[in-house]
Amino acid sequence: MRRSPRQAADSAISSAAGVASPSSPDRNCPLCPRLAEFRNAARQREPSWFNSPVQSFGDAGASLLIVGLAPGLQGANRTGRPFTGDYAGDLLYQTLIDYGFAKGVYRARPDDGLRLIDCRITNAVRCVPPQNKPLPVEINTCRRFLTATREEMPKLRTVVMLGRIAHDSTLKALGRRAAEAPFSHGAEHVHGELRLYDSYHCSRYNTNTRVLTPDMFRAVFARVRQYLGPPPKAAAQSQC
Repeated sequence: MRRSPRQAADSAISSAAGVASPSSPDRNCPLCPRLAEFRNAARQREPSWFNSPVQSFGDAGASLLIVGLAPGLQGANRTGRPFTGDYAGDLLYQTLIDYGFAKGVYRARPDDGLRLIDCRITNAVRCVPPQNKPLPVEINTCRRFLTATREEMPKLRTVVMLGRIAHDSTLKALGRRAAEAPFSHGAEHVHGELRLYDSYHCSRYNTNTRVLTPDMFRAVFARVRQYLGPPPKAAAQSQC
């Protein structure tokens, strides 16, 4: 019998949702009242779903960090793993596999065995927001976890920011002004030893409207791969 998303996520994600840390909000995080209310309502409707702040996926020793917007209601909020269970994950994870940042087969569930390679994924906002639109105060409040996530990655060299909110929040977490590094798809910025890359978010809306094509998205990760160099030998062999 297949486990529920709640059970699968608990076993597949190394940081348990119920354990708070500087980079991981508690399962019942109260910091954003509107998001907490929305999360609790989802628990009543769908008790088998994850319905908690979604933790980062991947090793803190990675050199690449991908920052998204927030969990989707029927995506990461349901499954408990970033970008898992909706179209955005289909495009993101296949791209990561193609460029050696992930190994395995993405099956849109947290127990599919997919493994990230020298890569970590997080969100600017950890809880699902109504209509996929967090308020500015919620983005600002949740930034403490984004900042802590970056600070616990000693080998971090590159950050890919998916969409303007992820871009703006990441810059603020780094102490940069938006005017110093304006957002545009494919833009590249330098912050000390970090290389920052912008991409439109890989949402179904953006791809359906052709704001973002798969080739445009892949081009960003091709540049990241070129900058970081080839994947670890074992990972490269697995792609042959």
